[in-house]
Amino acid sequence: MAAHYGQGYDGYDGYQGYDGRESYGSRESYGDDRYGAYGYEGGGRRRWRVPTALRAPVEGRAWREFGYVLLSLPISIALFTFTVTMLSVGAGLLVTFLGVPVLAAGLAACRGVGAVERARARGLLGVAVEPPEPLRRRGTGAMAWMGAVLRSGASWRHALYALIQLPWAVFSFVTAVTFWVMGWALLTYPLWFWVFPMYGGQDGLQLYGDERHQVYLDNPFEIGVTASAGLLITLATPWIVRALTTVDRAMVHGLLGPSRLASRVVELESDRGVVVDTAAADLRRIERDLHDGAQARLVALAMDLGLAKEKLREDPRAAARMVDDAHGEVKTALQELRDLARGIHPAVLTDRGLDAALSSVASRCTVPVRVEVDLAERPAAAVEGIAYFTVSELLQNVSKHSGAREVVVDVWRAEERLMVQVVDDGVGGADASGGSGLAGLAGRVGAVDGVMVVDSPVGGPTRVTVELPWREG
Repeated sequence: MAAHYGQGYDGYDGYQGYDGRESYGSRESYGDDRYGAYGYEGGGRRRWRVPTALRAPVEGRAWREFGYVLLSLPISIALFTFTVTMLSVGAGLLVTFLGVPVLAAGLAACRGVGAVERARARGLLGVAVEPPEPLRRRGTGAMAWMGAVLRSGASWRHALYALIQLPWAVFSFVTAVTFWVMGWALLTYPLWFWVFPMYGGQDGLQLYGDERHQVYLDNPFEIGVTASAGLLITLATPWIVRALTTVDRAMVHGLLGPSRLASRVVELESDRGVVVDTAAADLRRIERDLHDGAQARLVALAMDLGLAKEKLREDPRAAARMVDDAHGEVKTALQELRDLARGIHPAVLTDRGLDAALSSVASRCTVPVRVEVDLAERPAAAVEGIAYFTVSELLQNVSKHSGAREVVVDVWRAEERLMVQVVDDGVGGADASGGSGLAGLAGRVGAVDGVMVVDSPVGGPTRVTVELPWREG
């Protein structure tokens, strides 16, 4: 590991080294106390003191999941009946033209019901599933629409969901209702066991009975054991229902949402747009820098040299001074061209890698920077360039806006990801929302399947973590 600027970083006590053997989460790059132990935002807010296992039966989540299971049975019966009817009628009528519109109408209705099911899963299970890819028509009119519905894989996935949901809904309904009713009935048995001796003419709930023997739960010990068994079943029921609804979540995700291929296509289209926009912006910046900087200086230099040539015979001293001034302008123009070339792609990055390139950037920062690069080999040039320019932009932001006294830049490899972290002890409050410079950086990082996370509470510190895919150089 190479380290530069050897001062310690006292402003960030939570910072720890990473040896490549632990998971990324153990680095504590998100190690603040913004979230409570049970997912409630704000470390200072009141937390539950009752264990999760004991409060689960009375939590809203358990009742919402139970309500989802109860609703699934009638909905699945109606949906199964409709889907089987439409598919059967449509398939039977395919020998005539009427089968095509019947099938298309049935599949379109399944897509509509899928929207209702996604809303129900979102409201009761907390599952946020994006709608599937829209229909891709090849033309206009009813025929184009029917062809798009029949060609769409999402339409057939919705139909498959309607077919397989019914058997699972029956199983989950019977299981959930059995455990739920049994648990609460046994738990509350001490409150209602008097019904049997008073109105049923027997000593209590009959546990066993034949022609010679009858066993009733009627004495205090048996009643206590019954209530205890009911308590155990009641405590276990929410977790059983949650396991059942996990299958429902998987079905909603896999069958009612967009396919992985469609999601990937949309993501790649978005990334391509970001790359094109970024390249166009870089070209405009380079053109502007050349036009307003080096080009303007070279034009002025040519004019000065022309004047010096005219004065060479009349006033050699004045001509010498003008040539000397022109020499200074040449040096300035060369420096601007070097800075411009460094902004496009620095030679030190190509020749010596991230360690030397980031050290060069750190030396030009107005805030003391400590750079630590722990890479046994170099990544691909494109990934290396994005990491370099990301750190460069972040250090410029630190110099302009943070008021920090020290910055730590850390680069390491975690399995197949290149991790970059920039931490400063400034005033914080950095916002990565749309329109800011950080949003542009996040878009550039996302264009190569990377992720950028900004953690910058007001008062600091600011921690920016970038995760890029590792590709061999």
